[in-house]
Amino acid sequence: MRKFQVVVIGDTRADNAEYEFAEKLGMYLGSKGYVVITGGRSGIMEAVNKGAFEAGGITIGIIPGADFSQANSWCSVVFPTDLGHARNSITALSADVIISIGGKAGTLTELGFGWIFNKPIISVSQFGGWSAELSGKQIDDRRPDNIIDVDSFEALKVELEKIANDSQLN
Repeated sequence: MRKFQVVVIGDTRADNAEYEFAEKLGMYLGSKGYVVITGGRSGIMEAVNKGAFEAGGITIGIIPGADFSQANSWCSVVFPTDLGHARNSITALSADVIISIGGKAGTLTELGFGWIFNKPIISVSQFGGWSAELSGKQIDDRRPDNIIDVDSFEALKVELEKIANDSQLN
């Protein structure tokens, strides 16, 4: 049976608070048995992969280059794409849900692809970036819902579990 897949997106540079939040999130996701998928690089991606890996979870990195060594050391599975930023469409498409933390232009593209692919998106607004900018908003009128705005780890868990419980996998 397929496992619930959580894509976590965010910047390659994370300050201490963002890194700790993402690592805690990864630990939670890994402990729930969810598959954690990221862009496989540093920052938010590394932190969430680290937390999930240490909790015994499956961690997947969908990396932009062709060289496995580009992935952070916490990815248990690495998919080299050699697509550069175009790999963001694959990352978003791999999600049962997308969680966004901070982020710059790369995160913005993943949010756009997630929106187009009709993926539920939870955005952590407390760390700024595109996650904060788009939290609680619609990207356009193709969908009736909004990006889900959360401002704490507890609120994130509540929204994530609603989506997981509503998924076809349960």
